[in-house]
Amino acid sequence: MDWLRQVPIGQFVDGHSSWLRSLDPRLKFAWVLMFLLTPVLAGPLWRLALVITLLLLTLCSRLPVRVWWRSIFLLLVLAGVVGGLAMLLPTGVPPAVLAVRPPEELPGLEIAGSGWEIFRFGSIRFGPINFGPLVVDRRSVELGLKTSTLIFTVVHSVNLMLLTTPPEDLMWTLRWFLTPLALIGLPVDRISFQLLLALRFLPLVQEELQNLLRSMASRAVNLRELGFKATLGLILSVGERLLANILLRAEQGADALLARGGLWLPPDHFEPATLRQPRESWINIGSGLALLVVLSLRGKYGAL
Repeated sequence: MDWLRQVPIGQFVDGHSSWLRSLDPRLKFAWVLMFLLTPVLAGPLWRLALVITLLLLTLCSRLPVRVWWRSIFLLLVLAGVVGGLAMLLPTGVPPAVLAVRPPEELPGLEIAGSGWEIFRFGSIRFGPINFGPLVVDRRSVELGLKTSTLIFTVVHSVNLMLLTTPPEDLMWTLRWFLTPLALIGLPVDRISFQLLLALRFLPLVQEELQNLLRSMASRAVNLRELGFKATLGLILSVGERLLANILLRAEQGADALLARGGLWLPPDHFEPATLRQPRESWINIGSGLALLVVLSLRGKYGAL
């Protein structure tokens, strides 16, 4: 029943010698934006390249294997299941074409339906594949590939940043990016403090969910015997109890802050100390140049 604690999704892990820990949080935030935005309107090869890049970064990050292997395994299973379901979905019906003349008499004519082939290299052709009423063609394969790679890229890129970045550094980074918006009256400090509280409460949410699941398991609840209506009512009651416990924890945290004086520190106080070290400056310069190279490659080869 402790599997939630063994999968540190969205939690900062200290005590490791990863070079990602020394990277400028602003650069890490820019890299995450690259992984989130560049897959939009990109081809399958670019999406696969992003997945391979994330896997290589994880392997070369010097993070402990026990920290990331469970999350990557679960994420790969989820992406594979969703991509497989998307692959089996119908993507359209080929247009009906009335052949007035034989295609051999019209050189250069592209026959309708040839795009349904999954793979074609010269005279070598593969597909489509029929599973009864379901047809797997090139369009459905691309849809499944785009869906699975997008899930993996979005979730794992954010998780990798949260694993190697303290919440205080993320708050300072958000405050740095939103500083120009303070000129138009946007409460930047309040938003940054809310982000810090949200990141601090993630382990508490996992703990409350763990306790609720453990209570259901100790009562030997069998969802198959309850029926649809009773199961839905149980899920709603558990969700209500989870929300109530989270709000109670938030109230207790606020009371603890007030009891201790409630000292307010501005976001500038949390500037990362690694930015003032010369060794990290070379890592930041290399990371910034690599980001520019990746963006230039996206503009040139992103449609593949």
